[in-house]
Amino acid sequence: MRESRSARVARIAVLVLLGGFVALPLYVMLSSSLKPLADVQGPFTWLPSAITFEAFLQMWTTVPLARYFVNSTIVSLCATGLSVVVAIFAGYAVSRFRFRGRSVFTTTILSTQMFPGVLFLLPLFLIFVNIDRALGIQLQGTLPGLILTYLTFSLPFSIWMLSGYFDGIPRELDEAARVDGCGALGTLFRVILPVARPGVVAVAIYAFMTAWSEVLFASVLTTEANRTLAVGLREYSTQIDVYWNQVMAASLAASVPIVVLFLVLQKHFVSGLAAGAVK
Repeated sequence: MRESRSARVARIAVLVLLGGFVALPLYVMLSSSLKPLADVQGPFTWLPSAITFEAFLQMWTTVPLARYFVNSTIVSLCATGLSVVVAIFAGYAVSRFRFRGRSVFTTTILSTQMFPGVLFLLPLFLIFVNIDRALGIQLQGTLPGLILTYLTFSLPFSIWMLSGYFDGIPRELDEAARVDGCGALGTLFRVILPVARPGVVAVAIYAFMTAWSEVLFASVLTTEANRTLAVGLREYSTQIDVYWNQVMAASLAASVPIVVLFLVLQKHFVSGLAAGAVK
């Protein structure tokens, strides 16, 4: 069916509006990061009166931004890797096998998404404190504890998403793999995962973005030595002044890993969808 001229104009107008809605905040951040601090604190102007890159240099010394970058990278990569690995096995088991307690397990996974994460903050804090007292394993104020915390709300969604994606893969592929002599694990790694690559990539992006940008749990369960990037951005605000140009510059730098991750994994996501459409 050929698109009418009015529909085409409406579609272009909506795309331009949405594009402007996304690009406008980015432009304000970029222009503010290129302004001197006095210009940022004064009346807002669309164009910088003088372009300077001092904010991008000073943001590393005003706060220990490099250390926060390293902490966030460690936490995000570990949380993403664990979420993907556990979700693959759990999602495959829920999709392909029938076992006692399966319905209870899936219902519990879905029910965890009904509650806001702030409700789990105090219970997790108390659990970590009691584990430290009973076993001598310190989780509160450490990166491993923060990684486990992020798994509590990224893993349920990852399992639910991958199990639904595995359900959409024809079971004839499993039967063909078994005829060729593959067991359950061989079928998963050789047949199912290549087909489910878009779902795995989507789970990885979701888990990484969740861990990278989370603020509430990181502000309570970390110390000054292992603070993450999202929490460290608040240190540009002092009792005397707020370094707005450095905040904008650091925010732009903090968004780079997300953009790079998406660009790297985008080809796998798109090619997997195209291959699934052809099949």
